[in-house]
Amino acid sequence: MEDNGAAQNPASSSKYHHPYFTAAEIERLSEKQRGKLSITQEEKARQQACGFLEAVGAKIGFPRKTIATAQNLYHRFHLFFPRKDFSYYDATLAALYVSTKMHDTLKKPREILMVSYAVRFPELAAKSKSVGGEVDMDPATAEHDRQRLLAVERLILETICFNFTSKMPFPYVIKIGRTLGASKKLIKLAWRLTIDCHRTLVPIQYPPHVVSLGCLYTAALLSTIEPPPSPAQLSSGDDQELLTILKSKGSWERKFMAQAEDLEEIAHLVIDLLIQAAQNTSANTSPRTPSSPSPHPSPRNQGIAYQHPSPIPYKADQLIQLKIVMRQNERPQRPSKPLDNIDPSALYSGDEVAMLGKNEGTVRFLFGPPGVVGQGV
Repeated sequence: MEDNGAAQNPASSSKYHHPYFTAAEIERLSEKQRGKLSITQEEKARQQACGFLEAVGAKIGFPRKTIATAQNLYHRFHLFFPRKDFSYYDATLAALYVSTKMHDTLKKPREILMVSYAVRFPELAAKSKSVGGEVDMDPATAEHDRQRLLAVERLILETICFNFTSKMPFPYVIKIGRTLGASKKLIKLAWRLTIDCHRTLVPIQYPPHVVSLGCLYTAALLSTIEPPPSPAQLSSGDDQELLTILKSKGSWERKFMAQAEDLEEIAHLVIDLLIQAAQNTSANTSPRTPSSPSPHPSPRNQGIAYQHPSPIPYKADQLIQLKIVMRQNERPQRPSKPLDNIDPSALYSGDEVAMLGKNEGTVRFLFGPPGVVGQGV
């Protein structure tokens, strides 16, 4: 009888926070959560969700770090939970709510929902008589949406193991750019690319300083494309020297704790995103300027609908040709290894994912991956 009782008691378990995932892990987890969607459909859904986050965050007036972290949380969430089980509205708004807690830019769920209604239903926002353009929604509907947001919030918190630490690549873009002697125009472009890269899985694959280096490298590559007819867009000799340095292996790798192969991979992913934007002119890719939205927007501007930025100054053909040249000159790829040299199917399969979001047993959430916890973490 005691054995049967012990078997019925829920087991305790430990869950480790993995700040970054290898390409093999992401491929395996994405394939599992994608369901019947194709890779193209999954990417379309990802960009739609990121665009929605961009619009809601900008309309509220959140700083760039809050919007970017929300996009990261959304990407991470769907490595563990199927896309078919969650509306992207619920997942994105819950991610935005968690991000506001992480960066101390807190808004109540109802405030976030009201702004999201104005973005989702612009025709209703236009008819609104309130100063901020708040949509007059049915209270029961708003409360139901609030409860769903809070339910998804808990799942997102579990995917990060309640680790509220978040480091962003934006400060590194300026610091490393200045160290490497990049021009202000190149750093400005790299900043925009850093914003755009949060629409991809790059920030959950690489640390922020590597992401910033990758965006600086990508900006230097883009400067080699025939620029638009504007003298201000012409690249300087220092930028070409930066491109030469980052393109080759050297002492800079030890100095910045990065590798040239990682920068090439980031460049390919970011340029792929730009190609999609160039082919789809209605895509909402990058903001109009590299500066963050004001954290204290004027009440007169809160009711203004989010405006799409001007299209990127590169044609799809130019970007595709750049990728061809990169493929011809790139070095052999390193063999991809799962995190901690463990097969990703063993690391995230079985009870590890199945227990997320369930009140079964005692779960201990640890703020680092196996082998790191206990070493000062």
